Amino acid sequence: MSGSDWRHECEFQLIRYVPDRIRNEFVHVGVLLREQNPGEDGKHRMELRFTRDWRRLRCLDPDVDTAALEGMEAELRGRLGDDVEGKLRRIVEESFSGSVQLTKGKGYLAESLPAGIEELMRIYVDPVKRERMPRLSGRAAIQTKMRAEFEHAGVWDLLRKRIAASDYTRPGDPLRIDAGYRPNGLIRMFHAVSLEPGLDLAKVLAFSAAGLRSGVERVEKVPLELTAIVEPVSKINGENQDAEQLAMYRFGVDTMEEAQIRVLTTADLDRVADTARRELHV
Repeated sequence: MSGSDWRHECEFQLIRYVPDRIRNEFVHVGVLLREQNPGEDGKHRMELRFTRDWRRLRCLDPDVDTAALEGMEAELRGRLGDDVEGKLRRIVEESFSGSVQLTKGKGYLAESLPAGIEELMRIYVDPVKRERMPRLSGRAAIQTKMRAEFEHAGVWDLLRKRIAASDYTRPGDPLRIDAGYRPNGLIRMFHAVSLEPGLDLAKVLAFSAAGLRSGVERVEKVPLELTAIVEPVSKINGENQDAEQLAMYRFGVDTMEEAQIRVLTTADLDRVADTARRELHV
């Protein structure tokens, strides 16, 4: 039996981010892979994967909204049973004013869909020499750690992403909370707040907390538990911390806690994710 006899005939499309269509520079950020032959239910089995490492993309566009891209991935995964050529392409290409695009489909022989998408991600999306790339820091590093822990617990796709505060406060509020979910009788929301560059993020969340909390209680009829995820104090400038830096870090934490925001560090995320797994019955 030849190697191709036991492989699945598939088609893949690359999802790429093009910040400037005139210059036509782009970075591949994901892969959509589907079997060409439908299953017994008449549907094509599919796999979708976005990168977990946004550093290449930030080199091309430092202002890119990666949280919005992650939210789009969750939406696309929810549409995998639909008409790919129509609905998925429309979702992708209408997002980011056309900066996110689907390439034309190409044939591919895959041992399995999971194995195939892993190989395609290695070839087209994920960088080979990550050690040469700059270390993630600040809010981006916290967001990446949050996603990794929730994915490890198997609940990432079940969370709401980029929750618009304006749904609960008033029109024009630009704040979007990173993630959240609703167990029985409560809403939990989680937001990455880096204290490394300064205290602006902590002050914004503290300022917004009361209005967000009252709005959730008014709209959802349940209380809100708002959690800020910060880096451990040891991550702030490594071993070169001085008294002023430590005081600023403590001030940021105190400011949020005084606004009734629960403050945890990235070291607590495994426990947070495990709680979500149990409460969402995964």
